[in-house]
Amino acid sequence: MVELIAHRGYARRFPENTLVAIAAAVAAGARYVEVDVQITRDGVPVLFHDDDCRRVCGHEGAIDQYDAATVATFSASLPSLFGERFRGNPVARLTDLAAFLGRNPAVTAFVEVKGRAAEVFGAAQAVALIHDALAAVRAQTVLISFAVPVIAAARGCFAQIGLVTSHYRDFAAPAIQALAPDYHFCDWQALPAGPLDPAGAALAVYEVDDADVARDLEARGVRFVETFAVAELAQALGIVS
Repeated sequence: MVELIAHRGYARRFPENTLVAIAAAVAAGARYVEVDVQITRDGVPVLFHDDDCRRVCGHEGAIDQYDAATVATFSASLPSLFGERFRGNPVARLTDLAAFLGRNPAVTAFVEVKGRAAEVFGAAQAVALIHDALAAVRAQTVLISFAVPVIAAARGCFAQIGLVTSHYRDFAAPAIQALAPDYHFCDWQALPAGPLDPAGAALAVYEVDDADVARDLEARGVRFVETFAVAELAQALGIVS
């Protein structure tokens, strides 16, 4: 059976990349979660996807333009989707995720380093900050990124790494193969037709919420699908937690 990854937690029902979304995904039976990481001006990794704060928090500017104390006052409430329901819900630090994983040892987290974090802090420094924040639970984490320099920096200090690509063919580049990523994340709609050859890496695709699509992808060689609707897709697939 294809494995489900709760994409940014249970993001259909809760604000993405928040502890409440992650906890809800795990409560719904998820064994794998995926989160995104940006870094505050003073070097604190936080769970955040966007390059600016407007959509999730209603503030102008990027996470890296604020210090961690200021970000702690923001609400990660996604008002365009949830209105006022989650006002006051905090932006989670990566250390908060580490504490959650420590309490849930059966859960694995794919931690995506966003390109902006690598650009602002440099790939090596961004990886080092994330590595330190996950010190107690590194065995439960896989560092992933679109940014090849991030994956290269992580190869020496994370047991497992993964590359995210927009196009399936990009994974075959010699520079990528030399890094031997353990996982390949790709947009499922950018996959070639027919059977897939993961080339030694576990293939994960995003964003899937249809059970028939998930079954077809599994038959073609996909091991994981990322979904915002982890509970609904698990039920449709007959996955019992």
